[in-house]
Amino acid sequence: MTTEPPDLTTQRPNLTTERPNLLYGPEPDVAADAGHTDPPERVGFFTDTSVCIGCKACEVACKEWNAVPEDGLDLTGMSYDNTGALGASTWRHVAFIEQAKPLGGQQSQPDMRWLMASDVCKHCTHAACLDVCPTGSLLRTEFGTVVVQEDICNGCGYCVPACPYGVIEQREGDGRAWKCTLCYDRLGAGSEPACAKACPTDSIQFGPLETLRERAAERVAQLHATGVPDARLYGEDPADGVGGAGAFFLLLDEPEVYGLPPDPQVTTRDLPAMWRHAGVAAAALLTGLAAMFAGGRR
Repeated sequence: MTTEPPDLTTQRPNLTTERPNLLYGPEPDVAADAGHTDPPERVGFFTDTSVCIGCKACEVACKEWNAVPEDGLDLTGMSYDNTGALGASTWRHVAFIEQAKPLGGQQSQPDMRWLMASDVCKHCTHAACLDVCPTGSLLRTEFGTVVVQEDICNGCGYCVPACPYGVIEQREGDGRAWKCTLCYDRLGAGSEPACAKACPTDSIQFGPLETLRERAAERVAQLHATGVPDARLYGEDPADGVGGAGAFFLLLDEPEVYGLPPDPQVTTRDLPAMWRHAGVAAAALLTGLAAMFAGGRR
């Protein structure tokens, strides 16, 4: 008796006809496109930096729950920032930015404001780190998040330059890549990530991504109405260079002020065109060699 092969087209869309592009542009159902059958609603983070008080409870909760080792506690000379940036042992990073600029609605101290923001992996819709991983260590979960399986990572480091945000990093003395998992184990148990649970001001909000986007738009409108015209969203747009981030932010200044790239692009966007050009070049080279060989025999 012969067995019919499974119809993979019903599990995974055709890259050339049914889906516009799985490397770039809007992609409304990343979990299903990754092969998950009947996945739950995509979840993520909305970080409202306008209510961040810089307490670093998120950093501590992340380390405690995920057993992330300490990262130096050095004096960086950057205000109260002693972790510097996201990395293999810093999955949440609270930035402190001092500015000689008034904060809207607080005119009593017009010459000074402090911006604080808790940064994290963006869990991109188009995650180049995942695209370039040769072992499958990086994968898309059923919740739409991106995680590293540390028992499969071989430490090749391809994912490090692929990240447009500079988030993922190899741990010194270990060699493997590490980053935020959005507390995958807690999601599986129906709990919110540890950082969001610990945030005392709800600066870090967790939930269905579409709900968070609606809530964020309302918050921006509220801030504009109360005299904070610089409030803007970062990473929430599905039409941006990474197809929209799974972790997006409300900022009070330009992204560069917070150390974020102003227009991040998925680094694997041009891979199809690169392979096409390489194929054309290889074909031209082979044609030339064949012509030379044929001419030499006359």
